[in-house]
Amino acid sequence: MLKRFIWVAIATLFFALQLPIGSAAAYELTEEVRTISLNDTGDTVVLSTKQLDRGRKLFNDTCAKCHAAGRTKTNPNITLSAEDLSGAEPPRDNLTALVDYLVHPTTYDGETEITEFHPNTERSDIWIEMRNLTQEDLKEIAGHILIQPNVQGVKWGKGKAYN
Repeated sequence: MLKRFIWVAIATLFFALQLPIGSAAAYELTEEVRTISLNDTGDTVVLSTKQLDRGRKLFNDTCAKCHAAGRTKTNPNITLSAEDLSGAEPPRDNLTALVDYLVHPTTYDGETEITEFHPNTERSDIWIEMRNLTQEDLKEIAGHILIQPNVQGVKWGKGKAYN
């Protein structure tokens, strides 16, 4: 009987400790964290936690195969870090620009369109995972990407070839 009680106590403790880790309580998304750049003129927008939660789920379903933890599977030298997004041409460090990229992807230098190589809504015949995404879905995915440097810090996008 005592042995069974000990196992129940251990199991209860184990499950009680798991709840905060898997919930929103693990990291509070303050308004400061949820505030991102809207466009290249400096306007900002505060995303709701509901938008960011949907963005995380959509990112995990649609983008994480190639961009797990902000890295880029096909080119580890270019990540989804704030530094790399701002260094792109045109910069992709704001919500409007990142959504535009998800519709009309181009190379990092902005010179060549890559709709046949990068998932996008323009070629949903090739990239079926993008077929049902709305503009709002794209905004939520972009919002998720843009807050990650504030949430994960240097871990987001870590793993460049030269690091």
